[in-house]
Amino acid sequence: MQNDQLFELRRRRFDTPHFRGIEFIEVEAKSIVNHVPGSYLPFNWTINPYRGCSHACRYCFARVTHSYLDMSPGKDFETKIVVKVNAPELLRKKMRSRSWKGEHIAMGTATDPYQRAEGRYRLMPGIISALTDYANPFSILTKGTLILRDLDRLVEASKVVEISTAFSIGTLDEDAWRASEPGTPHPRKRMEAVARLNAAGIPCGVMVAPVLPGITDGMKQLETVVKAAVDAGATSVHPILLHLRPGVKEVYMAWLEDHYPELVTRYEAMYGRGSYASRGQQDALSGNIRALVTQVDSPSLRRNFRAAERRKEQRPPKPAEQMSLL
Repeated sequence: MQNDQLFELRRRRFDTPHFRGIEFIEVEAKSIVNHVPGSYLPFNWTINPYRGCSHACRYCFARVTHSYLDMSPGKDFETKIVVKVNAPELLRKKMRSRSWKGEHIAMGTATDPYQRAEGRYRLMPGIISALTDYANPFSILTKGTLILRDLDRLVEASKVVEISTAFSIGTLDEDAWRASEPGTPHPRKRMEAVARLNAAGIPCGVMVAPVLPGITDGMKQLETVVKAAVDAGATSVHPILLHLRPGVKEVYMAWLEDHYPELVTRYEAMYGRGSYASRGQQDALSGNIRALVTQVDSPSLRRNFRAAERRKEQRPPKPAEQMSLL
């Protein structure tokens, strides 16, 4: 494994139905708080306690990171999960450092901190406790309903520091979900988690992301997600149209050929020249979500959506290598 921040400890398999077919590569990291270059994203620091993800989302942009470890972005990304077993201890060391200024830390920006491995390794309780003890603001983006296990910790953290959460729920369409996100909790269960977090006083929004062209971008499909998010008390509802970076594009297009062969030509036209759909196509999606949010009797949700749109317009152009949230 080629990586200057990790050295391998051991590989483990757990012979239980929940983990069958998954190999855990336990490592001790040299650092856990990562600086995000550039200024496009609304945060400068991240924590990723895992690399690889058993959620197995066919479109996941983070798949390419497994190739940096001499593993494939396809099956290896889903079944060979790197676990940074010393993450909580490293974070406390960082928090004590005089160089650390207490800036906001985002989690869930690469692989999901509440994927199945977290049920075994329980790294997030220690991470949340460290951030709480040092009153360091943070946010969590996830598809994992396992976050509810740590609800009490999040409530305690919210008493001393600003925190926020968000769930990625790109669709409530059963067929599309099962085909594109086979390892994730049911999207309805994720909506229930959004409701529970907000009811407990933990701000939780919904990222309608990624929206898959021709698969989950129908107005009725989008309306169903927006309505469910509003009913769950979501503090925000924001869309992201699918993007396909090199290494991920090959995995996704192979899946598309198997499941939606009639869409291959359309995708080749949309993504043949780059990782992102055209600005017009992205704006069209934002416009559809805006129209749906405008119909909602929630002034605060409409304000949050408009504010997010303004922030996006004010950010500098996104370099080709800049990673998005999803």
